Amino acid sequence: MNRLLRRLLGREPAPDGSIGALEPDEHVLAWAAIVGGGHLVTTSHGIWFPDPDEPRRVGWHLVSKATWQGGALVLVEAVEEDTLDGVVLLADRPPRRFGLGEPGKVPQVVHERVTGSIRSRHHRDLPGGGAWFVQRKVAGRGKYVLQVRPDPGTDRELVRRLAAEVGRQLPS
Repeated sequence: MNRLLRRLLGREPAPDGSIGALEPDEHVLAWAAIVGGGHLVTTSHGIWFPDPDEPRRVGWHLVSKATWQGGALVLVEAVEEDTLDGVVLLADRPPRRFGLGEPGKVPQVVHERVTGSIRSRHHRDLPGGGAWFVQRKVAGRGKYVLQVRPDPGTDRELVRRLAAEVGRQLPS
């Protein structure tokens, strides 16, 4: 298959060593070289980060925030701290900045996939801040998950109790 046909069909190969094993239904959407070395690779399931040992994929449902500004993509990855009655409690990692000399379609794909994974979102004010309740689709699994992300300064134990209460009220 020639390069143009692969690109048109969304089967563009990623640079060697930039991704791990793809899921059977996962395919590369776009990639870009990072200034200083490495590559960001977007797939139908998430974005592959270069890491010291080996590249790792972060699912679209775990990208809390993505901004494109001044030739750099800044990504905030969420980690799943706990699951309370089916509701996933998240915590954000520090933002990571990736300078992209020639970004190609990477910023567009990231924007489309992150926003496209969100089915609904609601902010609840709480003492000390609040929390976001976000229903997101998990790529490759075809299901939605309810995530709760507390604002900085919000009582995490209060958020845990609220998340568990919401989870108990969800239909099975």
